[in-house]
Amino acid sequence: MSKNTLIAPSVLAADFANLQRDIEMINNSEADWFHIDIMDGVFVPNISFGMPVLGAIAKHAKKTIDVHLMIVDPDRYISTFKKLGADILTVHYEACPHLHRTLQAIKAEGMQAGVALNPHTNVSLLEDIIKDIDLVCIMSVNPGFGGQSFIENTYKKIKQLKELITRNNASTKIEIDGGVTDKNAKKLVDAGADVLVAGSYVFSAENPTATIADLKKITQ
Repeated sequence: MSKNTLIAPSVLAADFANLQRDIEMINNSEADWFHIDIMDGVFVPNISFGMPVLGAIAKHAKKTIDVHLMIVDPDRYISTFKKLGADILTVHYEACPHLHRTLQAIKAEGMQAGVALNPHTNVSLLEDIIKDIDLVCIMSVNPGFGGQSFIENTYKKIKQLKELITRNNASTKIEIDGGVTDKNAKKLVDAGADVLVAGSYVFSAENPTATIADLKKITQ
């Protein structure tokens, strides 16, 4: 049975001087989602783009918009991100002291709710709320900067998470974010990943469209 692995190019790695061109490239490629990182310089040691840029991307994007919030106190902005066009809103486990409430608030706005885990955070912490989570984003690099090398412990975390999802009869998708290339994509999918985020690997390629098609092919 072939598996429909979703490919989500990370717009953080796009050329900001030619953003519309890169958005059109994703629209016309075999990619499934736009992955958009919002960073505040507090939760992670970097600042990415904010609301106006996301709104501009959403105007042109013709595919699912997967927004990954690497910010403190994300609850303040949930309805704003819905208005800006987010289809999936992912918050960090480490930034949400009332995670269940945050997930309910995201769903109340009509978005799918995701939870991201930093490399040091154990997947077993999601045991009690896995059925409320549409997507778990496993960080396979330390969040904050693109182009980092992949953390090998990720495969083990995917398997543990898959087992937790199956055991709880949940329909949660597993997303991997960081250091994804053609060298590890198949192994990630075999371990249980459903969505692969690829940033610099796609956008620094000579032919990003072909690179996306290649990732799609090797993960089916």
